[in-house]
Amino acid sequence: MKLKKRTFQKAVFAICMILVGMACAYTPQYNQNRTEYLMTLAAAQNTAEKQQESEGTTSQLYARAAVLMDADSGRILLGKQENEWLPMASTTKIMTCILVLEEGNPDDMIPVSSYAAGQPRVHLGVKKGEYYRAQDLLYSLMLESHNDSAVVLAEYYGSKWAGLSADIASHSGEESQKAVTAFAAKMNEKAKKIGCEDTFFVTPNGLDGVLHFRENGQEKQKEHVTTASDLAAIMKYCAWESPASEKFLEITQTRSYTLYNYRKKESEEGFLQANRVFSCQNHNAFLDMMDGVVSGKTGFTAKAGYCYVGALEKDGKRFTIALLACGWPNNKTWKWHDSRILLEYGLKHYEKQDLFCKTDLKELPVNQGQTAYVMTKVNEKKIERLVADHDRVEVILEMPERLQAPVSAGEKVGEQRYYINGELIETLSVVSVQKSLKIDYVFWVKKIVNLILL
Repeated sequence: MKLKKRTFQKAVFAICMILVGMACAYTPQYNQNRTEYLMTLAAAQNTAEKQQESEGTTSQLYARAAVLMDADSGRILLGKQENEWLPMASTTKIMTCILVLEEGNPDDMIPVSSYAAGQPRVHLGVKKGEYYRAQDLLYSLMLESHNDSAVVLAEYYGSKWAGLSADIASHSGEESQKAVTAFAAKMNEKAKKIGCEDTFFVTPNGLDGVLHFRENGQEKQKEHVTTASDLAAIMKYCAWESPASEKFLEITQTRSYTLYNYRKKESEEGFLQANRVFSCQNHNAFLDMMDGVVSGKTGFTAKAGYCYVGALEKDGKRFTIALLACGWPNNKTWKWHDSRILLEYGLKHYEKQDLFCKTDLKELPVNQGQTAYVMTKVNEKKIERLVADHDRVEVILEMPERLQAPVSAGEKVGEQRYYINGELIETLSVVSVQKSLKIDYVFWVKKIVNLILL
């Protein structure tokens, strides 16, 4: 009799405890709070002093627009009018080159149209009806900056994309222009794909141009322009990110190259070397002016002035630079002056650091959870960036005060965000280490039974 009475008392006690637990479990939804942790790598006074130094550096530049870019992350380390639209002359040819390397075949034998043969100096001097190997034309394009070589390549591949005849030599002027426009459209497509929204190509050789078109019944036009920041990003892609980067660097580092014109064999398929030999010399003098320079392209038109885009790799650091409107005749050497200032600034002030911040995370309480708390962790990742002593690095951890059941193991519950000078550079997920199922009636029944059976 006493045993039954004790069992009954246990059951009543268990039910009361469960009811209290259920009442507590089904409390109103909590409010999430934001908790921030800041890590600053430089004092404010030091930052201000170094900022003045960087401004002093850009004031030494002749170029109207200039950029020094971290070629691994794409972060602009130093800029002057870096987002201003300006013509870029023959620096355009780096995009022409990389597009042909990616889309074409180096052994393609390419015929010449009268339109391509009529391009202005600087030119190789191709003639209508001649054939040239695609790879040879790329060396002509990048070493000597030949305008006709760019158009021969653009017309050949653009004809395929525009659905025109493969008999390039018989093209009318209108057909040739249509083919070149199709090639330029592919250049613009590639620019957007790699994140260069402020670039518009009209010509494959960088000669100043304007595209006239109709949109929504209105006449519109777009000029051949880019920005210093976009041009540096295009070089970053060409030198290190494109699947054809290795060949691009090989071409742009070559000091001299010999090529020939070809003609078709009369009695069988194939081609023979014809009667002309061409010698090309690399005009990127900066290759031999500074240790670590791996690529570059010069440019000049009366409208664009002297322009330059280059790439350097040294001491584990990668930089690209871009200079637009860097003087007019007789200021041909100003671009080398500016290039050296930008790259020496980068090498002197920036070091590669792993910014990952290992944070001790507390347990988070779980509302309505069968497990009262869950452990959390940050998904670790190496965050290597070029950082100067004047850069302000912040790590912000955003977590809720509580979680709402159910919570799965590996579920994202917060974020750890990394900033340099206020710019977001990386976001890591904070995840739950274990799960916590939601309390339900089955859970409480099991609790009651376990309490009764104690």
